[in-house]
Amino acid sequence: MQIEYSHKFHIPRETVWKLIQEEEVLKKSIPGCKSFIRGDDDIYHVEMGLSVGPVKGVFTGQVRMEHQMEPSYYRLLMKGKGMPGEIDATAHMNLEESNGGVIVNCRTEVMVTGVLASVGQRVMGGVAKLVLGQFFKSADTEMRQLASRL
Repeated sequence: MQIEYSHKFHIPRETVWKLIQEEEVLKKSIPGCKSFIRGDDDIYHVEMGLSVGPVKGVFTGQVRMEHQMEPSYYRLLMKGKGMPGEIDATAHMNLEESNGGVIVNCRTEVMVTGVLASVGQRVMGGVAKLVLGQFFKSADTEMRQLASRL
């Protein structure tokens, strides 16, 4: 399943680049985040609870950033497991300058198994876009607060 999402931040691209990778920003922005701990080799261990439509449960997993091309691109590899199934995703994050800010374009390929796969791509796509929207809205708030202090 492919999912695309874009969000415009009204702060400079270099600031978004720096802050979107800050552990504290990520921890506060991931919907339902229970823990977010940096491990070895820039791998983050994540635990999050979701309750969106038919997708309910606690997921544990790993997130790793790679192929970073500052300040315009990086790739996220995500794997997660929970009672409703497993998620394996790759997100391509492009940061493009735009009239006093930056647009972050997220293109994600997602594979799901278990109960998650049984709810269908349309439902899962809607849930994924809702979660991405919540993440970017929270990240925007966190980054604007931190950017005002820089």
